Amino acid sequence: MTEPVYIKGCCPLDCQDTCSWVAKVEDGRVTSVRGAKEHPITRGVLCAKVNDYEARTYAADRLLYPLRRTGPKGSGRFERISWDEAIGVIADRFGEVHHEYGGEALLPHRYLGSMGIVQRRALMRIFHALNSSKFHGSICGASGNALEAEGFPRGFEPELISENKLIVLWGCNILTTCHHQWQFINEAKKRNGARIVAIDPIRTRTAAACDQHIALLPGTDAVLAAAMAHVILRDGMADLEFAREVASDFDDFVTEVEAWAPARAEAVCGVSSETIEALAREFALVRPALLRVGVGPQQSVHGETFFRTVSALSILCGKWRDPGGGLFSETNPVLDEGRAESPHLRTGSQRSLDIARLGETLTDPDLSPPIRAMMVWNVNPAVVQPDVARVLSGLAREDLFTVVLEHFMTDTARFADIVLPSTTQLEHFDIVGAWGHHFVSANNPAIPPVGEAKSHGEVMRLLAAALGLEGPEFEESDEEIAASTLPPGMDIGELKAKGWIKSPPPAPSFDAKVKISANIVAPDRPDGLFQLLTPKSHYFLNSSFVNQYRQRRAQGAPSIDMHPADATARGLEQDDLARIWNEQGDLQALVNISEAVRPGIVSVAGKWWGAEEHGGAVANLLSPSRWSPEGQPAYNEIFVEVDLAAAGQIAAE
Repeated sequence: MTEPVYIKGCCPLDCQDTCSWVAKVEDGRVTSVRGAKEHPITRGVLCAKVNDYEARTYAADRLLYPLRRTGPKGSGRFERISWDEAIGVIADRFGEVHHEYGGEALLPHRYLGSMGIVQRRALMRIFHALNSSKFHGSICGASGNALEAEGFPRGFEPELISENKLIVLWGCNILTTCHHQWQFINEAKKRNGARIVAIDPIRTRTAAACDQHIALLPGTDAVLAAAMAHVILRDGMADLEFAREVASDFDDFVTEVEAWAPARAEAVCGVSSETIEALAREFALVRPALLRVGVGPQQSVHGETFFRTVSALSILCGKWRDPGGGLFSETNPVLDEGRAESPHLRTGSQRSLDIARLGETLTDPDLSPPIRAMMVWNVNPAVVQPDVARVLSGLAREDLFTVVLEHFMTDTARFADIVLPSTTQLEHFDIVGAWGHHFVSANNPAIPPVGEAKSHGEVMRLLAAALGLEGPEFEESDEEIAASTLPPGMDIGELKAKGWIKSPPPAPSFDAKVKISANIVAPDRPDGLFQLLTPKSHYFLNSSFVNQYRQRRAQGAPSIDMHPADATARGLEQDDLARIWNEQGDLQALVNISEAVRPGIVSVAGKWWGAEEHGGAVANLLSPSRWSPEGQPAYNEIFVEVDLAAAGQIAAE
């Protein structure tokens, strides 16, 4: 047995922490993956999702060879073929579609299953060169993106969180979704005696660890923020100088929040007027103070209203004057990721389709030209998109040629015509940015690809050659593609050797005045139905890891949290098998009677896959076709009935 080799890498998944890790390689096999101790954010600890990432690489159900569909779409029946055959079929079909319908009939569809520059961006070179349809928008955090584009700052160096004396975690389950930021919260408590308040409809792991939990009704966040602003203005606690300097419509905002006295807000939010008054005073008077805002409250038709109003709170109290104060939603290092796509290759079509409306795009009879060929990578739209039933209907089209690059036979891959085996993070070179700190991270390959898996950069080069695309952009190595995105002065060799380099943007500022007034209204809530929330699972990252043994065993079977009073009213007992349904569809989950949710609210955590062996509880089958004005899917506006499933009881895993 040879001496172990330790390889510096990083986690590629859609998480604010973007952890750096060290892979231990023994006799050519990765035997463990551990957090990098020296990394200022990771500090030697990985989360419960990825702390055995090597199990993903060596999983028995890993896709290792190209596959061609042999059965009906969705059946999961495939045959093994060679890479030459697979690339040849893809090139022929893409070429036929391009010739008959034009480039707009081709659609790339990818998201953040890997945030790696190469794995996420390189394949776009093909689609830019073919003048395909493009996509815009987001399926997550679109409201915050829109407000940032207007000039609202929404982050800073997370290390500065520790400067605060009050931290309000608003719709943010940090201990599950980005637990490394909790260390800065702990530092604030130790150094400054900081008080930590959670505002969340659910008593999450994070809410239970805070000094106070305020359980508002889902979707009423903007009303609560407006009521706090009402108190702050009424009692003369606002930083009027800063607010007038920053806001273009300050007087309109004052008029708007005058209508939201705490007593009125209490009836809407389910939060007592006394609690609203106390929190407003505390936030106004304590300095420094921070609103740490999550993505969840944005996932509503009123997503932009929430983000605008909660941002207005931080402005109203002048919290941005203090280092670490203000509002933190997300932040990024300086990194020009777009260069990896080579958008200059595009010479024709600029048709852009909303990524959050994939179901509509694939089933729209009036779309001209219709989408006839699609490539999917780094995302499982058959689970994570809103209005999944329509997505599945689109994927099932026999006239749609679909290619999926994947590690496993996901719900989406089952609908593919060609499935290509993608390398995991332990098998390729890449660099990864972040959306929760300012470090650019390098991922050095720890082992050669298992089976016949290939990086997305290699797939790009093979497909470009088969399509007859020429130019240096189609010949660059993965390392050259990644290096093209680095900021001036950052060297790819140094990054590979160190593992990470900090690349902070300028300090947050208001370069121009922003609009802080919004159309604040009480959300609609149908009578007699439960509001279904679908928060992040502690052991899955969106739909990743649902099929893996350790994570599935830790998470248990799909369950629905329900308040004791609601369970009694429906005649449901602990571990009953419940049917959760609406006009969109239905799913089943085990009843978990819990006071972590309010009466009238139910919760199913995790992005479960559809196949029975993987839980079969795809909550987005119940999600409506509703979006905010800026395109944020309203995942949190699902209203359902819950009753006893005909099958009776089943045992938890």
